[in-house]
Amino acid sequence: MNKQGGNIIPVILFAVILCIIFSCENNHASDKTKIKSIDSVNTNKTKKISHKPYSTFQDTLKVSKPSAVFFHPDSLQLEKIKQQTDSTAFKDLTHVDFYLTQNARNVIRNAWPSLNIIEARSFRYLLFLKKDGSKEYIDLDQYVETFGLFLFDGKKSPKFVDMMNVDTELYFYFKK
Repeated sequence: MNKQGGNIIPVILFAVILCIIFSCENNHASDKTKIKSIDSVNTNKTKKISHKPYSTFQDTLKVSKPSAVFFHPDSLQLEKIKQQTDSTAFKDLTHVDFYLTQNARNVIRNAWPSLNIIEARSFRYLLFLKKDGSKEYIDLDQYVETFGLFLFDGKKSPKFVDMMNVDTELYFYFKK
């Protein structure tokens, strides 16, 4: 009985080692297949904007009271962006702009109803007038983003915020 039990252990160890070797070899083969399939796919199908087109307007929007200032490209900028990008990418951009802006507006109306909401479509510059008399200019052409949101409380510097996290951004900017 001891002799039989002694012969089984080396056989089991040998079988386990073979299983490990073959399972590792199969993983390498599937990795090579994956790499080949990735290399054969052209991942560079969409054209990227190197820089957003400059604003066609040179006007300045003055903001003097606590506000949420949404900025968007003007119609000619939008047309230039459309020419520079793939049609699918352009549709995605306008879709994201619309829904992020709508969501941010709804959050502001519900959480901070006293906050003034301003739409800036035909402006290149934003001029924020603080309560202490100081001023801050923002040139929207210097921002890569084609649309966005600035928060301003009248005291602190205006802050460009992530519209996906607008509720958190509102809290941290306006908390006393």
